[in-house]
Amino acid sequence: MGRRSGVLEFAVLGLLHDAPMHGYELRKRLNVLLGSFRAFSYGTLYPCLKSLVAQGFLVEDNPDVEYVPATALNGKRSKIVYRLSPEGKQRFEELLADSGPDAWEDEHFGVHFAFFGQTDRAVRMRVLEGRRSRLEERLERMRNSLARARERFDDYTVELQRHGLESVEREVRWLNELIETERANRTGRTGTSAGGTDPAVPKTSDGRGQEDGSVDPPGPPHDRPGRSNQER
Repeated sequence: MGRRSGVLEFAVLGLLHDAPMHGYELRKRLNVLLGSFRAFSYGTLYPCLKSLVAQGFLVEDNPDVEYVPATALNGKRSKIVYRLSPEGKQRFEELLADSGPDAWEDEHFGVHFAFFGQTDRAVRMRVLEGRRSRLEERLERMRNSLARARERFDDYTVELQRHGLESVEREVRWLNELIETERANRTGRTGTSAGGTDPAVPKTSDGRGQEDGSVDPPGPPHDRPGRSNQER
């Protein structure tokens, strides 16, 4: 995959794998599923959809008998419904199984994590461990940079770098928790368990999974309830 366009392609194929939908609904689902995708506009999404259609990964279904051009007066426009072709389903499965270095990067990791419920456990483990390894390398560089910054920059610049360092440290702790959960559920199951919950999704403070099926943002996690200041 390319960088940003490849991430959007993966997200589109993944959402349409669940059900066909038109562009407006698809964009809303992208915004709900992946907060970072809020930056995508219709001008970015629709070229991606057209490209996927041209490659044979998507099929366009137009429920309207006649196309009505949108105008400033009527505001009407035919709604094209997009659905996966068999080739599109195969393409999504290929992307889902990718656990190489690209899947560890910031944007790619986010979209991979969003579809972990459909991902084989072994692939999840490789992605999580790869992401942790990548962040540990980043931490080493940031710590060295912070040590130099204390000698060269003012307190505010140092504080900004320290804030970034702590954010990465929180994500590493979060990844450690996910990896330990995966290791504790070495059953070979793919996706969700027989009880209907994904063993990789952390529980809320009362021990339940999130009922709406959402997950914490795939970037550095926010502080969660129940964590003391000392632990942060």
